[in-house]
Amino acid sequence: MIPQSFIQDLLNRLDIVDVVDRYVPLKKAGANYVACCPFHSEKSPSFSVSPTKQFYHCFGCGAHGSAIGFVMEHQGLGFVEAVEDLARNAGMAVPKEESGQHEHRAAGNFDALHEVMQQATRYYRDELKRSETAVDYLKKRGLSGEIAARFGVGYAPGGWQNLAAVVSDYQAKSLVQAGLVIEGEEGKRYDRFRDRIMFPILNQKGAVIGFGGRVLGAGEPKYLNSPETPLFEKGRELYGLFQARQAIRAAGKVIVVEGYMDVVALAQHGVEYAVATLGTATTPVHVQKLLRQSDNVVFCFDGDTAGRKAAWRALENSLALVSDEKNLKFLFLPQGEDPDSYIRKEGKAAFEALLESALPLSEFLLRELAAGVDMQTMEGRAHFLKLAQPLVQQVAAPALRLMLQQRLAELAGVSRNELETLMPVKLPVKQPAAMRPKPSRKPPSLVRKMLQWLLYQPELGMDFDVNLIGGNSDEQKTLRALLDFVSNNKSQINTTVGVWEYFRGSAHEALLSEVSGEILEWDKAEVAAEFAGALEQLHQAERNRSIDALLGRPLGELTPEEKSELQRLLQGGYGSTKAT
Repeated sequence: MIPQSFIQDLLNRLDIVDVVDRYVPLKKAGANYVACCPFHSEKSPSFSVSPTKQFYHCFGCGAHGSAIGFVMEHQGLGFVEAVEDLARNAGMAVPKEESGQHEHRAAGNFDALHEVMQQATRYYRDELKRSETAVDYLKKRGLSGEIAARFGVGYAPGGWQNLAAVVSDYQAKSLVQAGLVIEGEEGKRYDRFRDRIMFPILNQKGAVIGFGGRVLGAGEPKYLNSPETPLFEKGRELYGLFQARQAIRAAGKVIVVEGYMDVVALAQHGVEYAVATLGTATTPVHVQKLLRQSDNVVFCFDGDTAGRKAAWRALENSLALVSDEKNLKFLFLPQGEDPDSYIRKEGKAAFEALLESALPLSEFLLRELAAGVDMQTMEGRAHFLKLAQPLVQQVAAPALRLMLQQRLAELAGVSRNELETLMPVKLPVKQPAAMRPKPSRKPPSLVRKMLQWLLYQPELGMDFDVNLIGGNSDEQKTLRALLDFVSNNKSQINTTVGVWEYFRGSAHEALLSEVSGEILEWDKAEVAAEFAGALEQLHQAERNRSIDALLGRPLGELTPEEKSELQRLLQGGYGSTKAT
């Protein structure tokens, strides 16, 4: 596990403005720097980076965090990989991991894995140039040399141990760990990919983390992907995202298809904003990545039973993530067609015209539910509502959820009030825009205020008596944890991000994330004064509790010491008693 002291040292050496500016050009705006948010589509900048507080915040989508968090989100890296990337740029060596949650990463030996993946990529690309059969196959599929080069397409020739001539040690563990070689029960090894067109799978940094292989003719399996490895998790990666990112921003939308041949064929015909899942259903992580790339996502599937099943799974995993400003749609191609075959036959214009007819998420949801019941009978409509209830209640977007309920009531032939009895929903009450007051950075509770103040200026809590914070609410638990950490790390913690990174992955991260986005424009002197006022309130509350405890007993039962203590407290002194 990477020591906290190293993470603090790394953060102290980094300037988040320099880190972010490497990926997103920033402009000075007052005390901060701004840009259009890289995590969602927007025309005017709402993404702010604070050089004094060393964290970023988007007032549009709510994304925020430290330099480490930015690299994780923007580059699609894990925590350890992000720390290693930043440490290399800072000229620092990450301490070796020995135990804890990162053991499997150390065992993976990332440098060795990346090296063998690069060697295999070069080998497969060289072999494609030597294979007339493979080149003819790609030409028949309509792929140009330019597109093949852009996606790094290669060819794994037939034979059992071709990689033995490429790597220095065919018995190295890294070959098996990277999924390039299979080791049999008796220790005999052979190449996983043989006689297949090879499609490298890249992470968001452009590094090869896996492969997809397609047979040239008949054969099973038709498509073969790399297995799960320390580099590659199917449920987190999207094929073609690295190549498509600029086109996605330019087009204002992203298409999700089922196979890498679909992605490559679409790019060949000028539709360069497509990505594909990798032999697995669309996951919530996929949906999160897609919605960060664009406000408009179109899932494009075959019109057969398998395609509709895949679309329904994508819908289920999108309900809790979609927001009212995002559009998710579903396109089903004519029977027997996939994106590859359709665009080769009909061309770009016809395919993009089909995209315009894609079904919105709400229509697809209601249509599929209604198709499975008899809407002409009361029993069928009751079943329709029963099926819809758990799905609609997952919808996080309040306006969309409200309109779905309205449409459900119409289709089922019940009143809105009757439906709300069956399917209650709590929506936030918003004032009209003209009457809405300016947002206030002051949260409703004293504890919540103190969380923000301590995130802004951690040193305020270094000599704080944590016993002043009673209760077991989430805010109170998090405040106690924050105070305990700050008081025990005086020599290390002198920045907001130092505190932030310590609580990454903990039970307190979500709450700290929620309250931290409101402190970008705060003034340090004002915060210190407000914190002192809060401390006064806590001491006053403690004094009142002590007075109540003493006054609740007969005066004759109080000891002389307790009577003296009561007199002192009534005169405005602080302190606690041992009264019971």
